[in-house]
Amino acid sequence: MSAIDPPETKVSVDKLDPKESFNGDRKTETHAGKPGHWQTVRVSDLKRKHVDPEAEPEQKKTPAEPDRKVALHRRQELEHHLKSNPTDLSSFLELARIYRAEHKPIEAKRVLQQAIQIFPDDASLVWELEEAILARSLQQLREVSDLASRLDTAETDRELKRCQQDWARQRIEVCRARLRREPSHVHLRLALGEALHDAGMYENSIEELESVLQDDEHSPAAYLIQGKCLLAMKKELDAMVKLRACALRRSVIAPVRTRVLALKLLCETAERLGITLTAKRYRQQLIIAEEELAKLTPVNS
Repeated sequence: MSAIDPPETKVSVDKLDPKESFNGDRKTETHAGKPGHWQTVRVSDLKRKHVDPEAEPEQKKTPAEPDRKVALHRRQELEHHLKSNPTDLSSFLELARIYRAEHKPIEAKRVLQQAIQIFPDDASLVWELEEAILARSLQQLREVSDLASRLDTAETDRELKRCQQDWARQRIEVCRARLRREPSHVHLRLALGEALHDAGMYENSIEELESVLQDDEHSPAAYLIQGKCLLAMKKELDAMVKLRACALRRSVIAPVRTRVLALKLLCETAERLGITLTAKRYRQQLIIAEEELAKLTPVNS
């Protein structure tokens, strides 16, 4: 398996508010079995615009005290070792992963930048450095989202918008870099389209997603993002064409969560435009989709 692309990175839509950015599935790639190995930034994270400050991310769980002491001791050993052995690639990687496990992506980035000066063509280093950059951007967004939810001031609002734009920009840069290396990875093109949407680059997003429309697995989400871009551009009728392609095609049945999102947007848009009969038909389809979703959703979720 190439270090450039994690396995099992399927795309789905799991938020029901059409005004929110959608996430992919919650599957993660872990590097288990070795001390200090860390959880990668997921493709679902690459597509995230908003962060729920009350939702505690998995990687923030506090490790047991003995594990923390072991990691600290190992980190100090590696820092000392690399001063006298600066060409030990495996030690650079292990040290960076320990920093990531300690929620210190800035330190992980520092270590990886040192390593990449010595091994500029190493694919695993490039991947890990991109992960550290993404992790730091996401960490800042979570911190500021939490602060903004508690203070709600003009200053925190400006900082939150800055962090959201930075998160979008970092995803764009990483996705483009990975697509240059592996252009066949369709899910990354979808992630790029979502990030471009979040950055307000709507025309670029629509253009980027055109090639994804030929892929049955990812085309419903691509149509949804294109529809959201067109709505943001005030092109409601064009947006409805895309949203219908997402929610109502018989040849490719969209995942139920994706259909619910698209149908909600169709209902809102049709009602706003005063297309009463069409809005009623969309509302009926939405009720059916929501009932289907309810059957799939656990009671306590």
